[in-house]
Order: sequence, then C-alpha cells, then structure tokens
Amino acid sequence: MATAPYGIRLLVGAAVIAIEETRRLPQTIIMYPMTVASTVAQIVMKMQQDLAGLAIKGDAALETIFPPKDEQPDWATFDEDLPAEDPPANGERQTEGRFALYSVTDSITKPTKSTKSDAAPKSTPKTAPEPPPVAVEMDYESLTLAQLRARLTSLTVADLQALLTYEEAAKARAPFQTLLANRITRATAK
Repeated sequence: MATAPYGIRLLVGAAVIAIEETRRLPQTIIMYPMTVASTVAQIVMKMQQDLAGLAIKGDAALETIFPPKDEQPDWATFDEDLPAEDPPANGERQTEGRFALYSVTDSITKPTKSTKSDAAPKSTPKTAPEPPPVAVEMDYESLTLAQLRARLTSLTVADLQALLTYEEAAKARAPFQTLLANRITRATAK
C-alpha cells in the first residue's frame, strides 16, 4: 500500500480525533464543572503559596533592618519563671501542683498525729506495713493508676481488699483508694 500524502494524513487524523471527542462529549460535559472547580482551586492555592512566600521574605528583610525586641508581656507566665518548689521533707503528699494526686514520695511513711500526752516529736513517722503477697507479685509500688486499673479485673475480692488496706496504711493516695474501693463494690455486686 502506498503512503498517502502528508496533508491528507493530517486531515484524516483530525477527523478521527473529532469523532472520538464527539463520542466522549457526554462524559466531558458531566466532568467539566469538576474540572473547572479543581483548576480554580489549584490556582487559588498557588497564589496563596506565592503570597506566603513573599510575606516570609518580607519578614526576614524587616528583621534585618528592625531586630525584634525580646520582651515578655506582663500576663505571660512560664514554668521556668516560677520559683522551684521543694518537695515536703516530712514525707507528706503534695496537695498542690499539677501532679499532686499522683506524686510518689521516696519514703513510705506517714506522719503521726501527736497528742498533748505524747512525748514524741510531731514528725516521728511510723514505718509502713508489710505489703501483701499480691502487692509484691504485681509490683504494686511501681504501678501507675492506669496500670493498676488494667490489672484489677484479674484480682479476687480478697486481693482487692488487701491492696486497699495496704494503700490506706502505706501511702493513702486518694485516686488509688477510690479505684480499689469502686472495684471491690463492683466485684461484690455481681
């Protein structure tokens, strides 16, 4: 077969493309609004990026001419500005601060209340009771409140009561006592 002249091949190719586009016209018309919307969104985002880039360059140029002042407003208070708080020396729990309910002191002692007839000084601590076997087994001393909550379902009522008694006698942390007491109530109600 002989090859058609170049001009005729171009005309036939254009006719085939016109026929193909005519067949795709219903789909193109349906997609046209989405295409326009996405093109407009792309143009808007590009303009926003260009404007942000200009603002950043302007800020950098202005900082070289007018260096920023390192001033702190009167209303701003940061943790490093506050005086350091010393932990209570007599083994008492902290009752103020961000982690007061969950703070753990190094000693497991509670100060005793003295009466007028006591000859002992006020800060004489009594020693902590011996932990029950369940506390030793689950390493109760190092558990956080969330870790203890996760392990409560596997304990018996007797174990829970032993832990509550130990908590009341040793550290008396209110969240731990409440958690144990609520679990005992739920377990005995079943």
